Amino acid sequence: MLIAVLGGLLLLWLVLLLLLWRARPGEGGAREALRLLPDVVRLVRRLAADRELPRGVRVRLGLLLVYLLSPFDLVPDFLPVIGYADDVVVVAWALRAVVRRAGPEALERHWPGTPAGLAVVTRLTATS
Repeated sequence: MLIAVLGGLLLLWLVLLLLLWRARPGEGGAREALRLLPDVVRLVRRLAADRELPRGVRVRLGLLLVYLLSPFDLVPDFLPVIGYADDVVVVAWALRAVVRRAGPEALERHWPGTPAGLAVVTRLTATS
């Protein structure tokens, strides 16, 4: 029974890794996103605190912050490059959900960094 449960969990983890790999940002996107990580964390915190956004969006952003601050990841962070790639993909997914529900204006209103950084985040969150 224990072997079956562990095998099922391993299979689920592999499926999640495959989904993350398929949803990865475009060429160079992960590297650019990692450089913007401090600005993105401030953006997520500001969006989560914005009472004008729908409650579901704020809850997702709060869960995203918990995931980013958690020591447990789908791919351990000590693995070079790929360890942080899952964080980039999860952030991109969450911010895409924000853009779909709240619009790109919410990102622009709360972006703490440079216009060039906002352009990278906008490209990563493009829904098409």
